[in-house]
This record gives sequence, C-alpha cells and structure tokens, in this order.
Amino acid sequence: MPQHFDTGVDGLRVTVEDGGVAVLVLDRPERRNAVTLAMWRGLPGVLDRLAALPEVRALLVTGAGGTFSAGADITELAEVYADPQRADAYHADNVAAEEALAAFPHPTIAVLLGYCVGGGCQLAAACDLRFAAEGARLGITPAKLGVVYPAVPTVRLARLVGPARAKYLLFSGELVTARRAERFGLVDEVVEDGGTYARALEFARLLARRSPQTIGAVKAALAGPPEDAAAAVAPWERKSREAPDVREGLAAFLERREPRF
Repeated sequence: MPQHFDTGVDGLRVTVEDGGVAVLVLDRPERRNAVTLAMWRGLPGVLDRLAALPEVRALLVTGAGGTFSAGADITELAEVYADPQRADAYHADNVAAEEALAAFPHPTIAVLLGYCVGGGCQLAAACDLRFAAEGARLGITPAKLGVVYPAVPTVRLARLVGPARAKYLLFSGELVTARRAERFGLVDEVVEDGGTYARALEFARLLARRSPQTIGAVKAALAGPPEDAAAAVAPWERKSREAPDVREGLAAFLERREPRF
C-alpha cells in the first residue's frame, strides 16, 4: 500500500509506493500546478528527506489534475520583479531546487501530462528521464516575459537537446508536441494518453531493482563536464571491487534469478 509522506510544503505532495518508488506531485491543480516560491524553497529539503529513506530507490515527479506544471506562479513573479534583490533571491531559490532534483541519488523520471511549461519544464529537464503523454505540450517561455533564464538551466537544456535546439526553444518560447520534444531529445519516451503514469511507474520499479552502485556511478559520471568523469566515477569503481553487488549480480545471472541488490 502507498505510504503518505508529509512534505510540510503546500503544493508538494509525496507518496512512497510499493517497489521502492517515491512519487512527488506538484499539487496546485487550480493553478495548473504553477510553482510558488514556497515550493521552490521547500523542494531541496523534501528531496533530502526522501533520499534518506532506505526503501526509496527511484523517484517519479508529476503533476496533479492531468497537467505537469504551467511554470512559475506569474502573479508571484510580478511581485518579485518589483525589487531587483528579491528577483535575485528568487532565481537563486529556483536554481537551488533544480540542482537538488538533479543531484537526487536515485533515478528520477518526470511524468509529463498536459502542459509542461517554463519552470515546470526546468524541473522536468533536471530529472534523469522524461516520459510524456502523447497529448503533452512542452516549452520554456522566458522570452515571452523578458526574463533572463538562469545559466544553470540554460546549460542543462543545451546539454540535453544541443545548442541549436536549446536556442529554438528559448528564443521562441513556443510549445512543442511530445513527439517533437522526443525528436529534440527533451523527452525519452512518448506513451499513449492514459497510460503514461503506469508506464513510468513500471519503469521506475524496474530501475529500483537494478544496482544502485551502477546507477550512482552513471549519475556521477554524467553530472559534470566530461573531463571530470573519471574522478567522479573512481570512488564508485573502488566500491564495486569490495561491495557485494557484482558477486550478487553474477550469482543471480548464473542461477537464472532476479538479483537482490
């Protein structure tokens, strides 16, 4: 049975499902899950607490009410931009939330339904993978508002889709279909409407059964520039020589059973 997890943050709801999968829901359906400052600020602490739970081995991020997120709360953003220092602080909190999601130690999958726009797309891009419903629409819209998109998500997007397509998305602010986003590399799998969450949960449960040692090394290698990858992976390589994961994986293969990592 799913277990409720008290986030202590309005607009963020979490359950821990069977099979080692936590589900983080952006939960403001009356505002199409627009992300408030309290949500940006609260997300790193929620993720830290989830990462500390031994039963959690993967994380789904999705939105309530049939949409992922319309982005930052525009009403709140208008107030923030009345003061340059408040705007600076807002974007620092925004980037810190994104970085915390990118640094989550287990696999993360964004489940994209409906609209995934602006800050919502920023959070989706910070996940390891993105599964989208056929009818989903994605876009990053700061150019429509005159907002300068921070360097961290700009570079992350370019690493994901390439510089030209990052410029296409950021220059225009236009929304693209899930299929086009998949061609861009912004989406990893497109699923028929109605089956996206179930498919993502199934895949997350699969990842939860894989070696956290292997997954942790991959995340470490790809988190920074290529020239830092060897140093980032080195502790994981050393651990793999001594920890039981490889012995268990080989034994399970020979015994034709599921490994127990």
